[in-house]
Amino acid sequence: MLTVLVSFRPVPDEPNYKAQLEAWHQNRVTSLKSENGWLNLAGLFWLKEGKNSLGRGSDFDIAFPVANAPADLGLLYLQNGDVRFAPKGGATVTIDGKPVSDPVVIFSANSKPTVLSHGSLRWFVIKRGEKYGIRLRDLDSPFLKEFHGIERYPVNETWRVKAHLEKPTQPKTIPILDVLGQTSQQPLAGTLVFDLQGKTYRLDAVGEGSKLFILFGDATNAHDTYGSGRFLYADKPADSLDGSGTTVLDFNQAINPPCAFTPYATCPLPPKQNKLAVAITAGEKRYGDH
Repeated sequence: MLTVLVSFRPVPDEPNYKAQLEAWHQNRVTSLKSENGWLNLAGLFWLKEGKNSLGRGSDFDIAFPVANAPADLGLLYLQNGDVRFAPKGGATVTIDGKPVSDPVVIFSANSKPTVLSHGSLRWFVIKRGEKYGIRLRDLDSPFLKEFHGIERYPVNETWRVKAHLEKPTQPKTIPILDVLGQTSQQPLAGTLVFDLQGKTYRLDAVGEGSKLFILFGDATNAHDTYGSGRFLYADKPADSLDGSGTTVLDFNQAINPPCAFTPYATCPLPPKQNKLAVAITAGEKRYGDH
């Protein structure tokens, strides 16, 4: 591991920074409230191998909430990692606005999951480890209707700090546990080293597209912020000849995980090395305890 000695100080506040951060937060809220956001999740149902009945009401293996009346929507077949949907005649299930009249594969290893619709409901298949499930959205979800914003700490530029990314000399993975109790090995992008309040801290980061993704906990989790920790994204530093690089960690952009907004998410948890012995009084505060 290559270590470069650098003194890291807070990043000076840029002109209009607070306005830029407010715009970023409004985009975050818009995303949460969108059709593909976390606020409209209404269910997570695990499939068994073979046939699974699907409908609105308690008489089905996959029991969607009832609207005006119970309804038989069809059958789901999980076989060898593929999921096929066979509609019930007259059930008015659609894909891209077109009625589904014949059996159709809605999930396979080499294709994007298909989204099906019925009234205000939207559903598709997710895979977690070796488990296959139906993720349900309801565009009329009470979670969406009850949402009135996220409380945040006041914006403070001292929580924007430069960090040095120590990259592993050889490809390496770190174990990430999720709320289902499953552990996955995620490629380590590097360890971010930075100073806060006169002390040096380290956070392991994984890669997510052009960003670094950081799962972290801190001393605020006990009371003020989400108990299982928060998420933070940072730009990947440009590579240099010696393999070193710096980026900015802006804890004002620390966000709640999806599990703060819905009981139907499958959030990853911060690894033990990413639990900081300091109170990060920046970013989003506790929203819920789903």
